[in-house]
Amino acid sequence: MNKVILLNKRPVGKPTSDDFKFTSEEMPIANDGELLLKTVYVSVDPYLRGRMNDSESYVPPFELNKPIQSGIIAEVMVSKKAGYKKGDFVSGNLEWKEYQVSNGKGLNRLEDDVSKLSKYLGVLGMTGITAYVGLTEIGLPKADETLVVSGAAGAVGTIVGQIGKIMGCRVIGITGSDEKVELLKSKFKFDDAINYKTCTDLRKAIKNACPKGVDIYFDNVGGVISDAVLANINKYARLPVCGAISLYNENKLPIGPRLQPLLLTKSATMRGFIVSDFADKFAIAVKQLTIWLNEGNITYTETIIEGFDSIPAAFIDLFDGKNEGKMIVKV
Repeated sequence: MNKVILLNKRPVGKPTSDDFKFTSEEMPIANDGELLLKTVYVSVDPYLRGRMNDSESYVPPFELNKPIQSGIIAEVMVSKKAGYKKGDFVSGNLEWKEYQVSNGKGLNRLEDDVSKLSKYLGVLGMTGITAYVGLTEIGLPKADETLVVSGAAGAVGTIVGQIGKIMGCRVIGITGSDEKVELLKSKFKFDDAINYKTCTDLRKAIKNACPKGVDIYFDNVGGVISDAVLANINKYARLPVCGAISLYNENKLPIGPRLQPLLLTKSATMRGFIVSDFADKFAIAVKQLTIWLNEGNITYTETIIEGFDSIPAAFIDLFDGKNEGKMIVKV
């Protein structure tokens, strides 16, 4: 039998294990023009939380009692489709199933050693592309500017900071533990980092870490952290809004500072974005990220959890900051 994970009910606040349901189905069979795929790696990402709500967004919500989907790397077990053979590896937006059938639409073939494939869900996948296009297309970094990144030890944040360093910025990260502070400064070469959980005055801490003010704020979290950063922005600051994980589980959004006067007086640009907005830049992003990775100018870290049954727990752990870098489940 084939294991499947369904959306059991829509979460209220932070997701719990009860929001997911494990079931099983008969093993699928590939027909002509199809591939039988075995799941190898599963990406769990904060944006999936929004798709669990029954509300209008940039993508349709997940349906109740239907399989959840995310980025997956799979091995071709049976090929009845031209151009593919048994043993090939592919990536795509697939269902949370141990095995599934695909007609090949939306799949990308991966040419690499199996031990290195997970990076195509992270630094060379949507994570890295998101960091690249958000920073270069909206952040518009220039040498000697100050870049602040929230959620800095996460999958996107670690890449954003490193790209900022390559482009000559002073980079400050905001994260949630002393261990992550050290990780950002040692492995990812951030100039400084702040543990917001132990900081008594975040606005002042950001001011001290950014004596010339903040020129670019790459926002992954929203909420009070972003309020503190925005209080320190310079004139003509650019503010790419990539995520708002601190607010995803709120049943009623809290009221924060009114931003219009600040944006007006600072002539600042705040722009939310979805990575698909820049689909025409994907090939450029992957090419450049690959060059930087091969040259050793960027690196990455992954939190890899073992076992298909661990997928829901790994997803829930994102909201407690238990990941360093990209959270991935190895099946």
